[in-house]
Amino acid sequence: MPDDDSPITAAEAKVLFADWAAVPGLVLAVSGGPDSVAMMWLVARWRRALRKGPRLVAVTVDHGLRSEAAREARDVKHLAKSLDLPHRTVRWTGAKPASGLPAAAREARYRLLAREARASGATHVLTAHTRDDQAETLLMRMARGSGIAGLGAMAREMPRDGVVLARPLLQIPKARLVATLEKARIGFAEDSTNRDPAFARPRLRELMPALAAEGFHARNLARLAARLARANAALELLVDGAERYLALRAPGPGPSGFDAGAFAALAEEIRVRLLLRTIDRVGHEGPAELGKVEALAAALSRAGAQKTAARGGIRLKQTLAGALVTFVDGHIRIEPAPPRRSRPG
Repeated sequence: MPDDDSPITAAEAKVLFADWAAVPGLVLAVSGGPDSVAMMWLVARWRRALRKGPRLVAVTVDHGLRSEAAREARDVKHLAKSLDLPHRTVRWTGAKPASGLPAAAREARYRLLAREARASGATHVLTAHTRDDQAETLLMRMARGSGIAGLGAMAREMPRDGVVLARPLLQIPKARLVATLEKARIGFAEDSTNRDPAFARPRLRELMPALAAEGFHARNLARLAARLARANAALELLVDGAERYLALRAPGPGPSGFDAGAFAALAEEIRVRLLLRTIDRVGHEGPAELGKVEALAAALSRAGAQKTAARGGIRLKQTLAGALVTFVDGHIRIEPAPPRRSRPG
């Protein structure tokens, strides 16, 4: 196993990017920092070794939040040119939110990258998230009390905005990317916001050495995220089966829903996931919050356990994420909720 601070070899790069050798085109998300610059250099070298491979386009997103961002984009452009790669800089324009800025910037970045991918005929956007990023993401989601799906952290591939977002470096330590650039004598930028304690991720990053001393180092945390992602995929297969089973017991055409008795016989995690999936599909204000769906699942269980309640009539009626959930006549119905009435000004 390579050391955590050794440069990445051409043979390793061939394995890292092999899954995308046959796609028509790749957009490389390159900010100018060490991770993305190393990815661009490695991908360009890998592509040159192929007889036929995907078209490559490097894209830098300038969020308009730092004065040095324009210079960093120009530096990326010069490096891309030296690697015979086309380069584009796109800008996030318009008003910026007063709160939740990191999340808003992330959403804007992915939206702009996907737009550039579609315009260039690329099917995938490659980002340079590392094992360190995966570990930090897991810890941040643990702090928010995420469910198993969230604790699986970042996926290697996922569809987004009409393209596939791919992260080939999720098992690679950041130190190896820095070592790769140092060996190639390639410079990179340092984003000052990565050390700004006003944001959660930099504060957590400061804690990583102490956590690592207790065994919570990036390797173990990334391994945990991978195992949780595997467990989540298995649970989703069980939800698929439960959905098919309940569809066979449905009374006929009409709103989505389940036979209450059959639904109650499912394991609690499957019930919650099935509710979440159905509400997100039927509702018009989603995605639904996991905690609220868990509370709804508990309320449905209590309603089903009311032995003294008459067989007919409504036992529960609740709106969640734009879906109307009703427990009536032994059936749980889930249908679009009526539009909210606007309050008089």
